[in-house]
Amino acid sequence: MDNKSILLAALKNEVTSRPAWVPFVGVHGAKLIGANAEDYLKSSELILKGLGKAVEIYNPDGLPIVFDLQLEAEVLGCELHWSDDMPPSVVSHVLKEKSLDEIQEFSTDKGRFPIIKEVIEKAKINWGSRIGLYGLITGPFTLALHLMGNNLFIEMLMNPDAVKGVLKFCTDVAIKTSNFYLRNGADIIAVVDPMTSQISTEHFSEFVAPFINEIFENIRNKKALSSLFVCGDATRNLKEMFETKCDNVSIDENISLRDVKNLSRQHNKSFGGNLKLTSVLLFGNGLDVKKHVVETIDTGGEKGFVLAPGCDLPFNCPEENLITVSQLVHDDYQREIARKLVSVDASDEIGQVDSPDYNDPNTLWVEVITLDSGSCPPCKYMVDAAESAVEGLADIIRILEYKISSREGLAHMKRMNVKSIPSICINGKLKFSSIIPDRNKLSKTVLKELKEKNYSEEKKQTND
Repeated sequence: MDNKSILLAALKNEVTSRPAWVPFVGVHGAKLIGANAEDYLKSSELILKGLGKAVEIYNPDGLPIVFDLQLEAEVLGCELHWSDDMPPSVVSHVLKEKSLDEIQEFSTDKGRFPIIKEVIEKAKINWGSRIGLYGLITGPFTLALHLMGNNLFIEMLMNPDAVKGVLKFCTDVAIKTSNFYLRNGADIIAVVDPMTSQISTEHFSEFVAPFINEIFENIRNKKALSSLFVCGDATRNLKEMFETKCDNVSIDENISLRDVKNLSRQHNKSFGGNLKLTSVLLFGNGLDVKKHVVETIDTGGEKGFVLAPGCDLPFNCPEENLITVSQLVHDDYQREIARKLVSVDASDEIGQVDSPDYNDPNTLWVEVITLDSGSCPPCKYMVDAAESAVEGLADIIRILEYKISSREGLAHMKRMNVKSIPSICINGKLKFSSIIPDRNKLSKTVLKELKEKNYSEEKKQTND
């Protein structure tokens, strides 16, 4: 079987001779050709060069045309902040200023979609017979958060029907975007909805499943394959994810691949994941990569498994690490050798960082541990939630973001024993793990910690 056939067979939950391999090359493609992320995502020529380089050196079975979950929001009037080494982030939320009826009509003739159209058409000619082309679309829940900001979480409780109206609008946008990709040559549509990892099972069933199922039904009617791709720790919602009408569920490193495999067998769906982005692919050495990759391959097995990172690749991911992954995928002898290797834990020597002085009586520390709020939507909204909750208390509360895309952030995450991102620690204690609290809940937690800290200080002075 050729590369593309292996990918399509895996997505259909069939047995394959080797694992399918999809490196989610987003702005990492810019790094491969010496460009920055902003220039790359605004140029069909640069995107094609980046994809071509990835095809050449990583020998993938599939690639996304582009990994940018802000494309739809940009068309709808949200402002973006651009960076040199990550995708843009949404910095204004149009539904905070306008009603749903007042925002501009969505069209794939607007924004950067004409650039993407040119990329798909040429990619189809260049590599379409060799690899599967993914169209990545922003899931309805994540797009709704882009449009509404953190007000979404409050409105889910206070005005659920209005939120469902926004979600229906976002579903229609997603269907239009899916049709755009399929019409122009994409083989697989991945609905990327990372914010769904931040909500309860009940809210997933009410606010996510009915809407994404409309999208998956549309994709199936177009005779194409679909994937539900959720970054973050979506463990609580795994069963509900597999019960949706997608063909494939893709997850990241926060989730047990073994658990996902078991669910895939129960629901007759394929699954994908879950290579570690930072500790292995970004910071690991060759031995770390070999050990982790072969363990992941062996866990995934031979049926319906797509080996992939849990999100888009970090910009500065070393090419040699991804080439090592590719070699292990394509060479079973190399996998046998890797199984015999024993490497140190990549997280043992990843860096050192000083902790805040939690005993300082004049400061309460709110630490947000993220992948990177500049590129990860759940991380951005977790930071926003923290900043909103402590507004007006800047003289006594300090907010720190630890990005595990840096060695120091990864070291701090390990030291704090944080298992999932994004998470919030208050004065050295983990309070919110991979779920974004509403402003009132977070404010109450912060105030409680302040009172306890003041009490302990007063008690200490009395005892002295």
